[in-house]
Amino acid sequence: MKRLLLGIALVLTPALAPAQSHPSVFLTKHDVALIRATGSKYPLFARSLASAKAHLDTALAHPIDVPPPGEAGGYEHERHMQNYRDMQLAGELYQITGDARYARFVRDMLEKYAVLYPTLGPSPYAKDQAPGKLFHQALNEANWLVGTAIAYDCVYDFLTFAERARYEKNIFRPMADWLSVTQAKEFDRIHNHGTWATAAVGMIGYVMHDTSYVNRALYGTKRDKTGGFLRQLDLLFSPDGYYMEGPYYVRYALLPFYQFAQAIENNQPSLRIYDYRGGILKKGLYAAMETTFPNGVFAPINDASRTMNVTSPEVVLALDLAYAHYGADPNLLGEAAIQDQVILTGAGLAVARDMAAHATPPKPAWHSVEFVDGPDGKDGGLGILRSGSGKDATMLLMKYGVHGQGHGHFDKLHFIFFDGGNAVVPDYGFARWINIEPKYGGRYLPENDSYAKQTIAHNTVTVDESSQSNGVYKVDEQKHAERHFFDASNASVQVMSANAPGFYDGVGMQRTMFLIRDARLRYPAVVDIYTLTSAAQHDYDYPIHFRGQLIATNVKYDAHTADQRALGTKAGYQHIWNEASGTADSSVQMTWLDGNRYYTITTAASAGAKVIFGRTGAGDPNFNLISEPMMIVRQHAGDQVFASVIEPHGFFSEPEERSAAATGDINSVRVLGTSADGEVIDVTGARGIHWTVMVNTGAASATARHVVSAGGKRYEWTGNYAVSGVQLK
Repeated sequence: MKRLLLGIALVLTPALAPAQSHPSVFLTKHDVALIRATGSKYPLFARSLASAKAHLDTALAHPIDVPPPGEAGGYEHERHMQNYRDMQLAGELYQITGDARYARFVRDMLEKYAVLYPTLGPSPYAKDQAPGKLFHQALNEANWLVGTAIAYDCVYDFLTFAERARYEKNIFRPMADWLSVTQAKEFDRIHNHGTWATAAVGMIGYVMHDTSYVNRALYGTKRDKTGGFLRQLDLLFSPDGYYMEGPYYVRYALLPFYQFAQAIENNQPSLRIYDYRGGILKKGLYAAMETTFPNGVFAPINDASRTMNVTSPEVVLALDLAYAHYGADPNLLGEAAIQDQVILTGAGLAVARDMAAHATPPKPAWHSVEFVDGPDGKDGGLGILRSGSGKDATMLLMKYGVHGQGHGHFDKLHFIFFDGGNAVVPDYGFARWINIEPKYGGRYLPENDSYAKQTIAHNTVTVDESSQSNGVYKVDEQKHAERHFFDASNASVQVMSANAPGFYDGVGMQRTMFLIRDARLRYPAVVDIYTLTSAAQHDYDYPIHFRGQLIATNVKYDAHTADQRALGTKAGYQHIWNEASGTADSSVQMTWLDGNRYYTITTAASAGAKVIFGRTGAGDPNFNLISEPMMIVRQHAGDQVFASVIEPHGFFSEPEERSAAATGDINSVRVLGTSADGEVIDVTGARGIHWTVMVNTGAASATARHVVSAGGKRYEWTGNYAVSGVQLK
């Protein structure tokens, strides 16, 4: 039925509004009237408007500069990016204030681009990207056109017929054709680059009232929905709204998704774009917000910055439009309070209005959640366990979905642990100094491929010093991990489990992670059970990355202070200094300090386990990598279970010169028994802590009975897991 309806949509494409009205792609006349009548009543909107005016006053006071194209991240690149932002803002302010200075600013800048753009060919700075003309890549050309289309729409009626004809002939049609005809492959690509390109071409098509551009943008270059904006919505999001490239890139893609959606809603409301695919735009925004840390930073999955957060302009825009279209939500208002800004449309006005009604702004309260991955929801997923509230809440995330296209990493069953306001077991993120020209033109650095994407750069087990799928993107892209079970119904014992078969030849991998709140511990603790099965012997490396200061360890090690060497020669190991190494025959413990809190990891170890203390920075003559420590527990085995507890504890204050509880309460972690049916882990600690953790390693079932015999004792439980000995709060 779905395919039939889509086919009809292609034949009977809803017509554009019969009479062209400007503005219509972002702001509307109705928005303008509301803003003029009520905007000053709501402090958040009034502040956002005042900030926009102050910025434009500065821009108007300086000469307009439209330089020849330059390198990524260089002055020319940044100037053109700022020019479109200034034009868009000036167009909006012209509509809201009626001040002709803003319209003249847009016109005068377009005059300069109308002279420059016809002289340009493909950028010589493109390297391995699809080239733009103004920019090194077509992606930035699309960014520019999206913002400038809004500006053009806002000043359309201010311009003369001759001016409009000149800008469309010299700038807009050639640019739209470059993006959708010359770069047709990139335009139809199911990727954030394709999303931006379709939004740019469709929005300028609406402004020019050209249905050929609009239909190309909606349905792809062949007009058969093998590409285009709707295809992007079909394939880039799972049914839950999780975006396959990860939170950082959905943050970036939210702007074209929502901005073009608003243009469609204004010009072709019969398409019901906000309801498309069960409201996938709403689900996409909510999934993005629910993958943020308690401090508002997006979890850095795949290629990602560690500091990108909800205050980014893309998220501000998407949140305001979602709030206006899908209804009031205290969680969104809470995020808007963090953002402390709104867009200058009726949607931003609605957020500001409802914010003004609260004496104290709401605070976002996201809960534990699991997202399925893949367009049909059958390609694994992403699990998030949360405990507590506010910025000091605890969050545990595990990734077990798809690779994530070109921005994906080889990191199935990887986890991040956020606690005490910090990502205390972090992800490296991307190797890039974004828009910093001296660092490889602001592009991704070579170390992004040689280290950041590799398995050892993540908190997941590597096999024989290699990466999953041997680090081959095309191979890994054809695979996905598999969800096992997820249960967050008990606030004291939350759990998620997943499998990753086939990522190493002949090796099965399963990880089960618990977030446990025991009344005898001040903070929630993590229990991590990583199971590997293989008929052959391998070197298994279990790494834990951290960013604080190592305080203590029970490992007797040799520190390589006089002669340090790289840990290996490939798969990211060439970038890790071997700073110290030792052996362990029982539980391995390490304590580190991060912020105002101590953390201790206790890992069960078999006889002969090797422990390596490493640090990134080897094989890096240009100092591109961030220097950070890690601990690796290495076991040589066929079948192997790594069982660990990560315990936050204590307090440290530099101003007060005070330290408390610098030693954790967990004393030991042991693997009591393991079989094809399940595993039993024993955790002991101070004040009578004694947890028995039992996990099903077979097919997930809430009703199946399991038995594991170990040390002359039978451990029995029903369902996927059982945990005894936790003292409830």
